[in-house]
Amino acid sequence: MNDPRVSPVRALAASDKFRRIWIVGLVLFTVRWLEMIAFGVFAYAETNSAFIVAMVTMLRLLPMAVFGAFIGAFAERMERRTALLAVLGLLLVGEVALAGSAMTGHLAVWQVALASFVNGIGWAADNPIRRVMIGQAAGAGRMNVAMAIDVGANNASRALGPTVGGALLAWIGMQGALLLGTALYVVALVVLLGLGQRDPVRGAQPARVWATIREGAVFAWRDAKLRGILWVTVVYNLFGWPFTGMIPVIGRDSLDLGPQGVGVLASMDGIGAFAGALFMARWSREGNFQLAYVGGCMIYMAAIAGFALSPGFWLASAALFLTGFFGTGYTVMQATLTYRAAPPAMKSRMLGVLSVCIGLGPIGFLLLGGLAEAIGAPWATALCAAAGVVVLALTGRVWRVIR
Repeated sequence: MNDPRVSPVRALAASDKFRRIWIVGLVLFTVRWLEMIAFGVFAYAETNSAFIVAMVTMLRLLPMAVFGAFIGAFAERMERRTALLAVLGLLLVGEVALAGSAMTGHLAVWQVALASFVNGIGWAADNPIRRVMIGQAAGAGRMNVAMAIDVGANNASRALGPTVGGALLAWIGMQGALLLGTALYVVALVVLLGLGQRDPVRGAQPARVWATIREGAVFAWRDAKLRGILWVTVVYNLFGWPFTGMIPVIGRDSLDLGPQGVGVLASMDGIGAFAGALFMARWSREGNFQLAYVGGCMIYMAAIAGFALSPGFWLASAALFLTGFFGTGYTVMQATLTYRAAPPAMKSRMLGVLSVCIGLGPIGFLLLGGLAEAIGAPWATALCAAAGVVVLALTGRVWRVIR
């Protein structure tokens, strides 16, 4: 695994542990993006409210803010394969319940909102559990390549999930999307059960959980590099990421698209991101980590404004391709930089703190949803993205320490 003569990509591909963890991630990513489009289209069709659509998407992020630090602290005291199996089991049960409601014609917006929150718990667990497992399988020296491959799976699913979700909504209805999600979760459980190797477990100390969380937060604040990494994450999730909740609204109202067309439009972000992941796997080197992280975030938000104000499908698609391509630099470096900057004993904690920063996104969703109701989704989306570029530019002294 550490032979310098073997390329990092080939070494990772030869690792059964890495492959299985990667496949589980691919399933989680695919269902996540499929649901985000399906739930958004369903909520907008039922309520005709951009604010409700933003709230349904926001609820998927809320567990990161509420539980991210706790999951990071508990993850240090749990066997991670067992923890990931528990997360998959929770997601599977929720998906089966939703599919049953959809098949009997009783699916309601409140159920979709609740499912978004529950599924967000699985998302909050991804950084401190599954991605720490990836780091252990790859080693710190190959973490950037491993993350590029993992983010590549995420980005491929961002192309596939919305397209498939939109098509299933148009042809079959919500039950089609939910039954596919159920089947994919079963596949992920089978793959993970085949992972024989287990990680060592530290002694359980429940009384130390609060102290562990506090120590992690204090360490992150005092370390200038971690503080800079986390600040960029906060800006991205307050001003950039919430735009995903407006894709169904802008697609339907501004571009006059149906569910299938909205799915195809949303997939352009994933296609661009997949291309960006391929580029990052070859281009990312120690010396350009800061450029990829901060520069990718800035261009991502600028492209969001272009998407929001595009007058037609093709220009909007091109802008979404750019959000995906340049956003990948930020996405790959986010976990990579955090993992590398954290001491070995605090990696789960720091990735838990990272999840909390990602979980601040609901504030951005609330802001964007309220603005969309007041001035319309296109101008609200463009205004938030432009504000993000300005904030990032004005706070360079915070993130310039990132190397």
